Amino acid sequence: MRPLRACLGAAAAVTLAAAGTTALVASNASGATTALSNRWYAAAPYLMPLDNNPPDAAAIMDASGLKAFQLAFVLAPNGGGCSPTWGGTAAVSSDTAVQSVINTIRAKGGDVSVSIGGYGGTKLGQTCADAASTAAAYQQVITKYGLHAIDFDLEEPEYENTAAIKNEIGAAKILQQNNPGLYVSVTTAGTADGTGWFGKQMLLEAKSQGFTPNNFSIMPFDGGFSGAASQTSALTNFNAILQSTFGWDQATAYAHEGFSGMNGRSDTGEYFTQADFQTVLDYATSHNMDRFTFWSLNRDRQCTPVDNNGTTSGTCSSVAQSAWDFAKYSVKFAGVTPPTTTPTPTPTPTPTPTSCKTAWSATAVYTAGNEVSYNSHNWKAKWWTQNEVPGASEWGPWQDEGAC
Repeated sequence: MRPLRACLGAAAAVTLAAAGTTALVASNASGATTALSNRWYAAAPYLMPLDNNPPDAAAIMDASGLKAFQLAFVLAPNGGGCSPTWGGTAAVSSDTAVQSVINTIRAKGGDVSVSIGGYGGTKLGQTCADAASTAAAYQQVITKYGLHAIDFDLEEPEYENTAAIKNEIGAAKILQQNNPGLYVSVTTAGTADGTGWFGKQMLLEAKSQGFTPNNFSIMPFDGGFSGAASQTSALTNFNAILQSTFGWDQATAYAHEGFSGMNGRSDTGEYFTQADFQTVLDYATSHNMDRFTFWSLNRDRQCTPVDNNGTTSGTCSSVAQSAWDFAKYSVKFAGVTPPTTTPTPTPTPTPTPTSCKTAWSATAVYTAGNEVSYNSHNWKAKWWTQNEVPGASEWGPWQDEGAC
């Protein structure tokens, strides 16, 4: 997931829980002991409780019928170490702010999952010595908040680190064993083929360790996608990867597969509307998929102007919508009818063409944040680079900012 915007054996099938099924029961500082059904944790959209202008969770619940939230992200401390923090800066051990958000949600009959990792930042799998110490750090989070669900968002740059992924998958397996009933999702990058080389290596690591989460979810955005048809095609291809990796039949693979979308305008200028979400939701439910979520609730509201001047925001969607429109698709996936709303959103205007930045030069040195144009697209450097062609590698130093 973007910052705007990451024990059963391998042969065992994790059956999709029906609504009303109780998962792990645990106590926590707020006194909550009752879990939601697995279907709700599978439908929980991402919410940054401390960044990107956090919306009022209670207001979202009232307006959309949503009960579950995926709180993001737990990382290693920015200065290094093997203790959990929110965003690398706020120690989980001394947290009161996120706990207050959780208490509010639980007081209204809801619950949360916590997502670890995400796009960027230093992950605990990178800094902890081994799987056991990584699991011990995450166990602190589970124990502090009395969690019934947890999400491993394994993507750039962590999933290029073989040792880090071994630690994360090993930790996930330990947590699954030590917390009976814990709902575990694993989220990774999506491509037109399903997932890329690093995603496939992560799946092979899970297979080698005999680890089967409730689902492996892909994020089919920021990779040249265009609407729902390209996303459902990627989900079909990812299903084939799950079959070939774990030896599952098609139905078992779908029962372990999840979708994690991006509402509105993506980082690379793709657009996903409410109609796209409905199409993917229909695909997910008709194939009995295990998870349907999106990044993020912080963005589930209309920008001013609607298209946000043709840019991607961490706090609004850049498409015409009523507040919390996209949350209602998660509610539908959980098997509940969302409340009706009366406002009719204004049409999304045609994005204004973006002017091109200075042309990229093979001899120039670029540092993080520098912008150039190449092949009728603008690009932003993610780190120091020289003589690396923008767009030559999906995981290269350049972030595509869209056509110009």
